[in-house]
Order: sequence, then structure tokens, then C-alpha cells
Amino acid sequence: MSVPVTERLDRFLADQLDLSRTAVGRLIAQGMVLVNGTSTRASRPLARGDRVDVTVPPATAARTLAPHPMALSIRYEDEWMLVVDKPAGLVVHPAPGHWHDTLVNALVARGTGLSGGDEGRPGIVHRLDKDTSGLLIVAKNDAAHRMLARALAARRVDRVYAALVWGHVSRPLVVDAPLARHPVDRRRMAVLAGGRPARSAVEQVARFDACDLVRVTLETGRTHQVRVHLAHVGHPVVGDPVYGGGGHRGVSGAGRSGAAALERSVPRQALHAAWLSLPHPASGDRVEVRSEWPADLRPALAAASGDPRLVDRSEVLDYLGFFESRS
Repeated sequence: MSVPVTERLDRFLADQLDLSRTAVGRLIAQGMVLVNGTSTRASRPLARGDRVDVTVPPATAARTLAPHPMALSIRYEDEWMLVVDKPAGLVVHPAPGHWHDTLVNALVARGTGLSGGDEGRPGIVHRLDKDTSGLLIVAKNDAAHRMLARALAARRVDRVYAALVWGHVSRPLVVDAPLARHPVDRRRMAVLAGGRPARSAVEQVARFDACDLVRVTLETGRTHQVRVHLAHVGHPVVGDPVYGGGGHRGVSGAGRSGAAALERSVPRQALHAAWLSLPHPASGDRVEVRSEWPADLRPALAAASGDPRLVDRSEVLDYLGFFESRS
């Protein structure tokens, strides 16, 4: 792989390979990483044009996936794949701190056949943040996983999010801004020159006093893409604890008290993966799945709109026109 930006070797590989820096450090110490054909140290600064070669050792025995029974909302299923409506708070795949209570563990308990996928992530074709709810594709066999991954790479899978964002999106936007790990806080992403290309299309669905309900369509699928892109254009997701900026404090005048009430009503980032359209891995026919605005975020939508009746309206996205044809 060719290095697009100047960065420490271990940080660069952790980002590019989606590994921890501890795992990367182990590869470097074992001589599995060469820079311009030579072994080196983890802290080596890379320069534009350096070539980094990585040898991945044979996989060791996989960690046993313990079943974790829990109710799941399955929105589509056949012998090739399923689409699950993931609740907020559920981690997608096992990782430190969540080895046995993830979506993958719940699928194992359900008896769902899963593709091999990446180590520790069987069946997982793409991911959602822990505190983002909504639709997630799961492959049931390796052939389905390969076909779905190719469709994602070819941008033939439409992923559309619903979000409450601060301020007003007066016209449709296309956010074309590359993303990379934040240079200081590696848990965050940031818009950085030389990062991985990332594009999101943003449209206003409904305008409220202090915020908008928007539709965000992904053209790429980077870590935290929706949240970072919306913050980058000045419309952070309401309730986002990482990229939300000043929250209601950014609202001035008479609307500030209402914005504060809205912020108190939102239990997490107001972001939901609401709409999927994809080619079936076997037939190629389009599969479309929709998910309504979740119940835990309906009080926030009611507070934003000033209409308390929205708390009890289960099909509120449809009511507001979210699922109408995209421009």
C-alpha cells in the first residue's frame, strides 16, 4: 500500500487495516511489516510515497462465539441473507469490553447460519455505531458475503439514514470530504486531506424551529461518516456526544430554550439507518427494506416539531415524507 499522508507507521496501519495499535505493534515486532523493503520500528514517521508491505500470519484459533439470547427485529430473511433492525446500545460484533453480548452473539443464539467474514465478525457485511439504530445486512454464507461486499464496493447498495440535525439545510448538499483518524484522538474521525474518499448526500425532509429532519444517502461507508460529514457542514446530529459541537448552545435568541428542551429529550445521537435497497446476492433482484423512526427518539422529534402527537405516531417518517422518492 502506498502512503498518502505523513503519519506514524503504527497509526497508519491501525487505520488502514482496522486493527488495534497493539496488534499492529505485534506485527511490526515480528518483522511482518516492511517499509520500502526494510523492517523498522512502530514509531517510524512515514512520508508520502513510502511503500508499506504487510504479511498477515496464519489465523490462530478463533475466539468461541458464545450465544447471547435476545429478541431481534428481523425485517427480511431468506437462505442467503437477513436484514436486522439493530437497536441503539447494541454492539455489532465482539470486541474488547463486549465479547459475549453483541449482535453476532445474538444471531448465534438464534441459530442463524453466518458467513465466515473477518475474524470475529461472521456474517457482518457493514457496521453501525453502537448508539446508532437501524438496518444492517447480515450474510448467511460465504458466497452471499462476497456478492454483498462487491455490491457495496460498486455502490449498488443504497443506505439512507434519518437524522435530526442542528440548524437548517436550506438546499440539498453533497458532502465530498475525505475522512481519516483524528491525529490526536484516535477514537474519533476527522475530515483530513489525504484521508479516504467519502461522499454523503444530504436533503431536508422537515424543518423545525431549531433543527431539521434530514435524509442522508451514503455514497461511501466510512467509520462515523454521517456524523462527521454533518458536523463538517455545520449541522451536527442532535444528541451526538462526540461530534455534536455546542449542541443547543449554538442556538441563539428565543429558540434557545426550546433547543435546550429538545436536547434534554434525546437519549442518544438522533441517527437511524432507515432505508436499504440492494441487489439480492443470488437473483440480483432489488430488495428494499424500511425501518421507521425508533420509539426512543420519538419524544425528541415531538419536541423538535412542537407536536406532542408524534410521540404516539409509529409511522412518523412515512407521515413526514421521508420515504418519498429521493431527488
